[in-house]
Amino acid sequence: MKNTFYLIIIFLIIILFTTKANTLENKILFKINNEIVTSLDILNEIRYLKIINKELQNIKSDQLYEISKKSLIKEKIKKIELLKNFKKIEVDEKLVNDVLLGGFTNFNISSKDELFEFLKEQKITPEIIKDKIEIEILWNQLIFYKYSNNLKIDRELIKKDISNKKRQKEFLLSEIIFNLEKDEKLNKKFDLIKTTIIDKSFSQAAIIYSISDTAKDGGKLGWIKFSSLSQRIKDQIIKIGSGNYTKPIVIPGGFLILKINQIRDANIEIDIKKEIEKTVNEIQNNQLKQYSNIYFNKVKKDILIYEY
Repeated sequence: MKNTFYLIIIFLIIILFTTKANTLENKILFKINNEIVTSLDILNEIRYLKIINKELQNIKSDQLYEISKKSLIKEKIKKIELLKNFKKIEVDEKLVNDVLLGGFTNFNISSKDELFEFLKEQKITPEIIKDKIEIEILWNQLIFYKYSNNLKIDRELIKKDISNKKRQKEFLLSEIIFNLEKDEKLNKKFDLIKTTIIDKSFSQAAIIYSISDTAKDGGKLGWIKFSSLSQRIKDQIIKIGSGNYTKPIVIPGGFLILKINQIRDANIEIDIKKEIEKTVNEIQNNQLKQYSNIYFNKVKKDILIYEY
């Protein structure tokens, strides 16, 4: 009987210390309205960001913390706004899985089982990334619903431009989109970004300073047709060569710095209709991205962030 009593006491002590240890390991760091972010959330975000961008391996731990914090706050703000417009955060599972697999093609992963095994090795649960994908899909739907009537696309001008050319220039671009906090000066902010670009890289500067969703991937935009760019951006792009970046360009929702990583001449496809649709989609996506930044900045003003 006495032995049984001691065993119970030891068991309770183990539970007590385990609970305390878990509390220390996973504490609340900050609160965005009613959404909380814990130390475990930060750890998972760091693991996730390191997978999608290898350059994060070279960033100092304090900067990495700030980057993951910024990323999670943005995600939580989007979630809060989405729940005002949708009953729940839920997207068709097939679509989520397709996007999930598409995001890991660089790792030679071709099936869900392979992906889940890979994520297990990286100590990340698939549900964490699925939640991120659902938020982004619904956020994009919300932006399209709110701003689709504001899109300005001149199909006739695009058709004329494409029909008169057999080849067109394409640019492999990266971006940094930033805005100014209270009392911040544009020149000083740009100097700060330039210093990081020179000392480290454009990609790391994007990770640290950009408010765009492309920041996680070092600001990479991929190949963009010259014809799909706005005239304001075209005017800046033609002034610089491959490997260089523009001065800040004023755009709705902030300032844009573009870097040309590479330039190529591409054949315009014989199917003019298909080529027009591709260009229209690029222009539409560029405009919706700007509206996304505008709307996010608007929503953010009404959000209360508490740090513990």
